[in-house]
Amino acid sequence: MVAKWIQKIDLKKGALSRQLGIPEEKDIPITLLNKIIETPIGKTIRNPTKRGKRLIRVTPLLKRRAVLAKTLKTIRTKRKRR
Repeated sequence: MVAKWIQKIDLKKGALSRQLGIPEEKDIPITLLNKIIETPIGKTIRNPTKRGKRLIRVTPLLKRRAVLAKTLKTIRTKRKRR
């Protein structure tokens, strides 16, 4: 049996959306998540889907949230395919 690790984490819903300035109703693009994950900590990036009007500084917390969001997003897509 697989351990239920998702239920045990302290999840702050909407924190990544607020940090990126994206409304919670909209999905965060996977391209933006990949760009955050690839960028070193301390550097700034622009949102590739919105022509980058706002600079986003990559912090360790932002990077951890992006990795978790990408993981949860892939879990969701894998379940839909079944």
